[in-house]
Amino acid sequence: MIVILRSLFAALCALALCGLARADAPAQPDAAAAARLFGVAAPLAAPLTVTRLDDAPPVWRVTGPQGPLGVIASTWEIVGSVGYSGKPIDILLALDAQGRVAGAELVRHNEPILTLGISTEAIAAYVSAFRGFDIAAPVTTAFAVRDGLPPVIKRATVSTGVIRDAILRTARTVALGRGLVQAGQAQVDRVSFTQKSWAALEAEGALARAAILLSEARAALAGGDNPPPEGTAPFIEVWAGLIDPPSVGRSLLGQKLYSRAMAALGPGDAALFVGSRGMHSHRGTAWRKDGLFDRIEVIQGENTFRLSAGDYLRVDHLDATDAPALKERSIFRLSADAGFRATAPFRVEITATRDGPQGPVSLRLPVDYVLPDAYRIAPPAPQIAETEPLWRAAWAGKRVEIASVVAMLGALYLLLIFQEPFVRRPKLWIRVRIGFLLLTTVWLGWFLGAQLSVVQVVAFLQSLLSGFRWETFLIEPLIFILWGFVALGLLFVGRGIYCGWLCPFGALQELLGKAAQRLGVPQIAVPFVVQERLWAVKYVLCVAILALSFQSMDDALRLAEAEPFKTAVSMRFDRAWPFVLFAVGLLTAGLFIERFYCRYLCPLGAALAIPAKMKLFDWLGRRPQCGRECHLCETKCTVGAIDPLGRINPNECVLCLRCQVIQHDPAQCTVLKNRARRGAA
Repeated sequence: MIVILRSLFAALCALALCGLARADAPAQPDAAAAARLFGVAAPLAAPLTVTRLDDAPPVWRVTGPQGPLGVIASTWEIVGSVGYSGKPIDILLALDAQGRVAGAELVRHNEPILTLGISTEAIAAYVSAFRGFDIAAPVTTAFAVRDGLPPVIKRATVSTGVIRDAILRTARTVALGRGLVQAGQAQVDRVSFTQKSWAALEAEGALARAAILLSEARAALAGGDNPPPEGTAPFIEVWAGLIDPPSVGRSLLGQKLYSRAMAALGPGDAALFVGSRGMHSHRGTAWRKDGLFDRIEVIQGENTFRLSAGDYLRVDHLDATDAPALKERSIFRLSADAGFRATAPFRVEITATRDGPQGPVSLRLPVDYVLPDAYRIAPPAPQIAETEPLWRAAWAGKRVEIASVVAMLGALYLLLIFQEPFVRRPKLWIRVRIGFLLLTTVWLGWFLGAQLSVVQVVAFLQSLLSGFRWETFLIEPLIFILWGFVALGLLFVGRGIYCGWLCPFGALQELLGKAAQRLGVPQIAVPFVVQERLWAVKYVLCVAILALSFQSMDDALRLAEAEPFKTAVSMRFDRAWPFVLFAVGLLTAGLFIERFYCRYLCPLGAALAIPAKMKLFDWLGRRPQCGRECHLCETKCTVGAIDPLGRINPNECVLCLRCQVIQHDPAQCTVLKNRARRGAA
């Protein structure tokens, strides 16, 4: 079995490398696609002409017998639209000369919608519903139909939210870049391109320079430890500038890296290039620990912007052949939401600090910058209205649900921390456990639909490889909160905090199993040797799903149907009969072997068990006699997580606390019984 797992892991790595190496080309519209998008009826007196325009932003210009109709853009090419699956979503978007959406057509996607009973046709219809939307029209809320936006599809909120965001971002980029509409304030020219040298960019002010010599730094840091040596070499020499204009960004970075940097920007955001050489580093190393760059900050008016690791892109090579030999090259995203304006002057400050007997001694090197007029666009009206991010509206619309889930998680955390008085009362333990499992099944599962899945694990890993964005996962607030809690739980106590208490399907299995025991259904005791080998099945299944996702997300999603969660929880058995029969069969098996599916088949449980190896605490107590003088807990453990030596396997334990109840119960624990006899004697 180990050999099989190693082989699967090797295949997974190979497929990941292939997936990274494979270039995903955007869709290429032809005359027929242009006719569909612009709603032109056939036959025409003359066919539409589709002409490729490669200058930024790249589009296809569509011309009919009466003249230009507008342009077509690919969301994958313009904004790098990546779905919840971590794979590209490509939509062809047509804009007319007035900046309205003439049509939108879904070309490809790999979203896990089929597992939710939603067809690709439904997603395609959602995309088509953007026809007629006015980019310049004000949008007050992400969900309102009156604002001209189609409502999101229930049970596919994340996928449709990502599609909505990709369409609107692409439409804005193209409308502004192609002059279909203009912003109400000065904008950065993101269209014009002229190849320029480093010297030319520095001469026109697109790159600002500042430097401080070793001798000057030594004087400034006098009184501190480890002062710089004397000399005329630069202590640090810095160049800084915005790379949003293609003439700056593409000239410095080349087309590929420039497109990658621009794809990470939101509306109004800007990208700052900082390059330096000398003894001092503008990045330092502290950011690797706390995520903040403590040596560099951007100051604009009254605002000071601290730069974080999430806004950082490392540059290993510059395309400009006459660039100086730089020691460090960085790109930082400056957020418009935080108040940064690319067309306003700002200052980049580099700090150097030394500890001294009288306290820290610092010097600051300012680099003043203002975007040259050549890279500005005049501000004629009208202004394109910003839309509220979908994830914010999603959180605002589910305040009650979020509060209830947070309350459940808080109660569970306190229960596990202060378990000692709880496990000493067997009746209280069983009542609270059954009550919590009922709450998990009915409220968390059937009403809120907050069932985690291995599909989400695959989506997260895929997004790390193709471009991670927090907004994609924030669209589902309950799932996001659960995953955040589970991540901490894995670090603290292992996977059992989710599998044993918060998994709706696992809770349903256990409740049905307890009912079966009450009704006298015979229970099958699986020998430990057999069980130990059956455990491997879920790990093989987990790795197979993950490996297959790099080759074909559709096939991976089909294999992920090994999870009955969608049928039994998300869709409440309202599904085609083969899926219902499969889910009912697993629940039936659980009547004879408690938590049958969790123990042997659950790929999500396997995915959680792997990182749970890093758990920091062990909150389950054991006695020295466990596994030697007494095997009661081993026989009573409903999931077989205790081996013949009395050790608890954290990969299989669901934290039900049954063994802790037995261990503290004088009527059950053999050790306590022996102590009582000796005391009586």
